[in-house]
Amino acid sequence: MSTPFYVSPQQAMADRAEYARKGIARGRSVVVLQYTDGVLFVAENPSRALHKVSEIYDRIAFAAVGKYNEFENLRIGGVRYADLRGYTYDRNDVTARGLANVYAQTLGTIFSSAGEKPYEVELIVAEVGAAPEDDQIYRLPHDGSIVDEHGSVAVGGNADQISSYLDQRHRDGMTLAEALKLAVDSLNRDNNGGKERTLTAEQLEVAVLDRTRPQQRKFKRILGRQLSRLLEEGTTPPSAEENSAEPSED
Repeated sequence: MSTPFYVSPQQAMADRAEYARKGIARGRSVVVLQYTDGVLFVAENPSRALHKVSEIYDRIAFAAVGKYNEFENLRIGGVRYADLRGYTYDRNDVTARGLANVYAQTLGTIFSSAGEKPYEVELIVAEVGAAPEDDQIYRLPHDGSIVDEHGSVAVGGNADQISSYLDQRHRDGMTLAEALKLAVDSLNRDNNGGKERTLTAEQLEVAVLDRTRPQQRKFKRILGRQLSRLLEEGTTPPSAEENSAEPSED
């Protein structure tokens, strides 16, 4: 009888982690950052049918990179968890922290199981609070760990380079247009070593958790003319804005 090939547990886990990271890095990036009225989500995503950013519950949204079928299953599970908990107890009992813990258990179990491959996904769960200091952003890598993020975070693609760019330039109190410009500028840098590029509105998926919305559900997608206007507003020089006589739109 031949001796079975032995791989140490440490090496096996390292190989699984490397496999998942390579799959995640092949995906287009997603950026999440705080602005004065809430949390902004910006993804490089030309598809209008397959979303990387979605609403989970009243104040909670979800963003993901990696394999679509895998993170879509996780999104659906999160919606079911939130609906059941809100119905059974109270809507205020549904929190981003609780949802992140559920996702962490699921991802951790799959990652440590020898019977199936690890999920090639990285998730962000965010909740908008009554004030900026109450906002919550959690990043969940493929292994089920939870990272409590503040200010800004990027996943997928060249996430390290994008995160460094965001950390140097993000500041508290940014307007939506300023935050959107920063997010798009950071995504423009994820060019896989090619020439510098400029992403257009048609190549972006943009959504916000807006704390100023009067309704209970704070999630809103930014599309079409509104997105184009915000992109133009973010690139307008301050002197031109000051000299403009046109009234601002709501």
